Amino acid sequence: MGRQALAEAMIPVIGRLYRENNVVTSIHGRSLVNKSTMNILKAHRFARRISKDELRPEETAPLLNALARLELGAAAIDLARLNQKFKEEGNGATLEEFLRAELAGIVGKRGDNDRTSTDVVLYGFGRIGRLLARLLIEKAGGGHGLRLRAIVVRRGSDNDLSKRASLLRRDSVHGSFEGSIQINEDANTITANGVRVQVIYADDPATIDYTAYGINNALVVDNTGRWRDAEGLSQHLRSKGVARVLLTAPGKGELKNIVHGINHGTIKDSDRIVSAASCTTNAITPVLKAINDRFGVIHGHVETVHSFTNDQNLIDNFHKGDRRGRSAALNMVITETGAAKAVAKALPELLGRLTGSSIRVPTPDVSLAILNLRLENGTTKDEVNNFLREMSLHSDLRKQIDYVDSPEVVSTDFVGSRRTGIVDGFATVATDKNLVLYVWYDNEFGYSCQVVRVLEEMAGVKRPSFPPAGVVEEAMSVLAALGSA
Repeated sequence: MGRQALAEAMIPVIGRLYRENNVVTSIHGRSLVNKSTMNILKAHRFARRISKDELRPEETAPLLNALARLELGAAAIDLARLNQKFKEEGNGATLEEFLRAELAGIVGKRGDNDRTSTDVVLYGFGRIGRLLARLLIEKAGGGHGLRLRAIVVRRGSDNDLSKRASLLRRDSVHGSFEGSIQINEDANTITANGVRVQVIYADDPATIDYTAYGINNALVVDNTGRWRDAEGLSQHLRSKGVARVLLTAPGKGELKNIVHGINHGTIKDSDRIVSAASCTTNAITPVLKAINDRFGVIHGHVETVHSFTNDQNLIDNFHKGDRRGRSAALNMVITETGAAKAVAKALPELLGRLTGSSIRVPTPDVSLAILNLRLENGTTKDEVNNFLREMSLHSDLRKQIDYVDSPEVVSTDFVGSRRTGIVDGFATVATDKNLVLYVWYDNEFGYSCQVVRVLEEMAGVKRPSFPPAGVVEEAMSVLAALGSA
C-alpha cells in the first residue's frame, strides 16, 4: 500500500481513538486529530527535521491499529517517540506486547477515566479569545475536560452576534475555522462543530449570573487586559457560577505568573486568580531555564522583535504611550517590555540577571526573541544546538521548546506553532562564554496553547502522556552520547 493510502487509512483510526477513547495522537507534539491526508504525511516528513530520520507511515499505521485494539483510556500519545522507543527498547517483543507493557496504566480503561469536565468562560473575544475558542472546540471531541460554555463581550452593534461568529469563522492570519459555525439570534448562541457557546452581553464582570445558563464552578479566562491585579480581577469572583480566574497577560502584585512547563506545579487549589504571563515570557523562559541548568547564566539581554498589536495605531494619531501613536504598518517602533523581569517570577534564580527591550515591526504575527547571554561555562555552537535539539525531543520541556536548523526559514513558517519558542539553530552564535540565541514564537497561537495547558492544570483534566516526558538528565545523557560518537 502506498504512503498516501496508508495516511488516508489512518484518519478514521485517529478519529475513533479521539472520540471513543479520548486519545490524542501526535507526531513530535503535532496533533494528528482532524488533519488531512497531506498534513499527516507532512507531519511524518517533518520528523526528519526533529530526529534526523523520516518517520514512515509503514511504521505508524500498524502502531495506530494496535493502539485501537487495546481499549485505551484517555491519553496523549506521541507516535514518533513511541515508535522510536519500540525500535530501541522492544527487545524482541511483538508490537502489541510492547504497547501493553508501555501503556499498562491505560490499557482496557476505555470509558473508565476520572477526568472531569470544567466549564470555561471567555471574558473578551479578541485575538487570544478567539484562538482559545478554536483550541477548546478542537479539544471537545472526547467529551471530557475543558468545556467552552460562554463568551462575554460588550455589544458592538445590532448584528453583533453574526459579526462575532464571522470573526471566529475567518482569520486573516490563522486561516478559516475547520468545521461548521451556526448562530441562533433568539438564544444568543454560537454553535461550532456541535459545541454550543452562550454569548453574554455585559459591561460589569461582577454582575453576571452564569448559573442562569447552567454554568457552574467555571474558570473565567479574562482576555481583555483591563484588570491585571487581584483587586480588579476579583470582580469576576463576585458573579454567580465562577470558581477561578485566569488572566492572559502579565499579572501585577502578588499574582502568580505561570509559565507552563516551568512553574505550573506551584498552582494550588486555593489559588483563585492566576496569570498565564505574557507571550514573550512564555517563549523565552523555557529556553532560559534549559540554558541556565546546563551552562549557567551570569547575565543577559533579551531583545524582542515583536509583531504589531491592536494597541498600536494603524496610521499616525494620538496615543498615550510613547511612540505607539505612529503607524504600526509603516514603522519599526522601539518600546518597552517587561518580559525579562517577568522571567524571574517563574525562574527566581534569574532575578536581576536579565534586561530587555522590544521593537514592534510591521508583521501581523510571529515574533523573534534574541537572547544575548553571558554564561558561567563556555560552549560551542554545535554543543548548545545539540543540547537544545535534544531538549525539544526528550525533556520535560518538549511541549514548550522546539528546534529548527534551516537557512531558509522566516517568520511566517511559524504561524500556528503549538510550541512556545522555536530555537533557530542555524542562527546560534557561541563564543566560549558568550551565547546569542534566536527564538521564534507565534505570539498568538503558541501563547494560546500555553494558556490552555494552564487551564488544564487548574481544572485537573490533563491527559497522561506517553511515552512519559524525560527529565533534563535524559537529554544530557543523550547529548553526552552524541559528543562521544
